[in-house]
Amino acid sequence: MSSATSTPAVTADEPPDTGAGDERHRLTAMGGLAALSLDAMASVAYGPESIVLVLAAAGSYGLGFTLPVTVAIAVLLAVLVASYRQVIAAFPDGGGSYAVAKAHLGRRTALTAAASLVIDYVLNVAVSVTAGVAALTSALPGLYGDRVWLCLGVLALVTAVNLRGIAESARWFMVPTAVFVLSILAIIVVGLFRDGPVSTEAAAGHASVLAENATAVGALLLLKSFAAGCSALTGVEAVANAVPSFRTPRVKRAQHTEVALGALLGVMLIGLAVLIGRFHLQPVDGVTVLAQLADASLGHGTGFYVVQFATVVLLGLAANTSFGGLPVLMDLLARDNHLPHVFALRADRQVYRYGVLFLAAVSAALLAGSGGDVNSLVPLFSIGVFVGFTICQVGMVRHWHLHRPDGWRRKAALNGFGALLTGVATVVVTGTKFTEGAWGIVVALPLLVVLFEAIHRSYGRIGERLELGRVPGAVSRRRSLVVVPVTAITRLTRDGLSAALSLGDEVMAVTVVHDPADAEALRRDWELWQPGVPLVEIPEDHRRLGPPIAAFVNRLGEERAYDRLTVLIPEVEPAHWWQRALQNRGGAVIDRALRRHTDAVVCRLRMRM
Repeated sequence: MSSATSTPAVTADEPPDTGAGDERHRLTAMGGLAALSLDAMASVAYGPESIVLVLAAAGSYGLGFTLPVTVAIAVLLAVLVASYRQVIAAFPDGGGSYAVAKAHLGRRTALTAAASLVIDYVLNVAVSVTAGVAALTSALPGLYGDRVWLCLGVLALVTAVNLRGIAESARWFMVPTAVFVLSILAIIVVGLFRDGPVSTEAAAGHASVLAENATAVGALLLLKSFAAGCSALTGVEAVANAVPSFRTPRVKRAQHTEVALGALLGVMLIGLAVLIGRFHLQPVDGVTVLAQLADASLGHGTGFYVVQFATVVLLGLAANTSFGGLPVLMDLLARDNHLPHVFALRADRQVYRYGVLFLAAVSAALLAGSGGDVNSLVPLFSIGVFVGFTICQVGMVRHWHLHRPDGWRRKAALNGFGALLTGVATVVVTGTKFTEGAWGIVVALPLLVVLFEAIHRSYGRIGERLELGRVPGAVSRRRSLVVVPVTAITRLTRDGLSAALSLGDEVMAVTVVHDPADAEALRRDWELWQPGVPLVEIPEDHRRLGPPIAAFVNRLGEERAYDRLTVLIPEVEPAHWWQRALQNRGGAVIDRALRRHTDAVVCRLRMRM
C-alpha cells in the first residue's frame, strides 16, 4: 500500500524516467497521433452534422451560418491546443485538467475535473462503438438485430489490443487512422475544384429535414449550433492526460502530437464546412452529411465506399482514445488515494491492466443497457469533457498568475478566453440536453466526487492504523501459537508443521473428528510418527469443517495465553489449471470461516505439485 504522493512539480523539465519498462512499449509522436487522436478524428463524422441539424431549424438561410459557426469552433480548438500544449509542459506526469486543478484550484475542484473526465472517457467508448456499429448496420440491415453483440465484440477486440500495450495498439490503429484522414482530405481537395456536386445519388429519395416553418437565426440558435458542434472537440485533452505513455523526450513528443491533432482536426472541420456551403447541402433522413459530401466530391463509386468504410472502422476504434487516457488518469487518482491502489499497478508492456479492464466492464454495461442504440448515449456525450476543459483553463490562468514567466499576461488572457468559451458551451450543452439525459451527468458528477473522497478517507484511516509517515515503536518478541489443521499424515502435513515451527513459539495440530474410526487411525499413526507436535481432536457431529476450527481458535483466544494466534493451512497447488476441479477446496472453507469469525492471522501454505 502506498501513501499519497505529492503534487506533480510545475515545471517544463522532463520528468525522470522511472525505469518501469522498455521504451519500445511507449508511444512515438506518430504513434500517439494514431492511439490518442481517434476520438477527435472520428468526431469529424458527426461534428459538422450536429451543426447543420441545429441550423436546419432556420431553413436554407440558417445553413449559411455553418461556416461561421465552424470557424468559431476552430478558434476554440486552437485555444485548447495552445492551452494543452502548455499543460503538457507544466504537468509532464499526465492527468490533464485533474493535475492542473489539483495544483491550483484545490482538491475538490480537481476531483470534479477527474470525475468529468472519467464519465467522458467511458461515454466515449460507448458512443464510438455504437456509432461504428450503427454505420455498419445501416449498410448491412440484416445485422441490426445483433447490434448489441456486435458492439460487445468490437469492445472486446479493442480491449484485447490495449492489454498488449498502448504502443501495440498504436501500430494496429495507425493504418485505419491514416486512411480516414486521407479520405477526408481527398473529399476537401477534390470538392474545392468542383463547381457543383458530381453526384447526389446518396441523398436521392430521402426526405429533407429542413424546417418548413423556418425560425429566425438568433443568438440562441447560434449558441445551440456552436454547442452541438463542440462535440467535435472531445478527445483534444487525451494527449495531455497520457504524457507518461510517450517515449523520451516525452514532453516534446506529446506537444508535437497535440499540435498535429489540432491542425488536422481544424483543417478537416473548416474544409467540410466550406464544402457544405459550396454544394448547398441539405441534411436528409437516413444519410449522413459526410456521406453526402463524399458523394458530391468523389462520386458514387469506389471513393465513396472507401470513405464510408474508413468512417465505420474509425468510429469503432475511436474508443482507443479512452483506453490510452483513462488508465493513466486512474493511476494518478490511485496514487493520490482517491481510487483503489490496484489501478496504479502496471503490467508488462506498460499496461495499466486494471484500468483497461475497468473501462471495458463499465462500457460493456452501458452498451448492453442502451441496447446498442447510439441515440440514447449521444445526449450525454461531451458534457463531462467541457467541464474538464473549463476547469483546466481556469487553473492555467492561476498558474500563469502565480509563476509569471515571460509573456504570462498574454498566455493568461488566452486561457481566460478559452475558459469563457468552454464555460458557455458547458452551460448551453447541459441546458439544451438536460431532459434528454444530461441530468444523469449532473447527478453522476457529484456522486463520483463523493466516492473519491470516501475512498480517500478510508485510506486515511488505514494509514492511521498502520502509522504511515511515523516511526513505529520498538520491535518486541511476542509469544505466539501456530495452529495447523490436518486430516492425514502426508508430505503436505510434514511441510506444514515444519513451516509452523519456524513461525511460532508453539505449534499445535488440530483435526476435526467426523468418524471415530478415522480419528483412532490418525491418532495411532501420529504416535508412531512422533513429529513433536501435539494433535488436538475437535469432535463434530454435522460433518462441518470451518466452523468447528473457528470456534476452537476463539476458545484459545479467550484464554489470552498467547499474544498472537496464527492458523497455517497447508494445501496443494495443482500443476495445471484443470486439476483445480479435483481439489476438495477444504483450505478455502477453513480460510473463509476463520476470516469471518476470528481475529487470527490466516496463512495458506501452498505446495506445488
